[in-house]
Amino acid sequence: MPNTKSAEKRMRSSARKQTQNKTVKSRLKTLERNFLETVKAGKRDEAATALRAVISSYDKAAKTGVIHSATASRKKSRLSTRLAAVK
Repeated sequence: MPNTKSAEKRMRSSARKQTQNKTVKSRLKTLERNFLETVKAGKRDEAATALRAVISSYDKAAKTGVIHSATASRKKSRLSTRLAAVK
């Protein structure tokens, strides 16, 4: 348990941030999974739309510091490659 007022405040703040970060990461995984399912089904147009949503979400997550910018860039690159492979 925290011993000072500032430590109590940091604990509350950390809990709020953890909840928000978990929400954002969960959304990223859901969007990525939906994109990969459309790619696997061979639906190129739907996959392109899904990819735009995924890329936008990764950019927003990196901008707010939920994930590292290099991680976002790597994921976006690999997902774009997957879309390019769909005939």
